[in-house]
Amino acid sequence: MKLDLSSWMLILFIILFILSVWKIYAFLPNKPLADDDTTKESQDELLNIITSVIKKNNAEINSKELYLKVIEDDSFDSKKFWRFNQNRLNQLLKMYYIEHKTISSIKDIYDS
Repeated sequence: MKLDLSSWMLILFIILFILSVWKIYAFLPNKPLADDDTTKESQDELLNIITSVIKKNNAEINSKELYLKVIEDDSFDSKKFWRFNQNRLNQLLKMYYIEHKTISSIKDIYDS
C-alpha cells in the first residue's frame, strides 16, 4: 500500500492540528489566580470592606478620603487587591448605587 503525497500531507496536517490545539489548551488558565480581584466574590468582599469603612467613619467623607481609609483598614488585603485604586473604588460605588436604587451617595450608605 503506497500513499500519495496528498495523503501524507493530510496526515501531517491532522497531527499538527491536534498538537496545536493541545498546546493552546495547555497554556490557557484553568483555575482562578490567587490574586484575582475581578471575581464576583472578590468584588463583594471589597464592597463589604468599603461599607464597613463608611459605617466606621462619618457621613461627610469624600471618595478620596474613603480610598485612603479603605487601604488602611485591617481587613483590606493589599496582596489580593493590589490593583485597587481610586478609579476602582468609584466603579464599585457606582455598581453599589445601581444595585440599591434608593442609595445615591456615600452619606446614604452611612445612613442605611
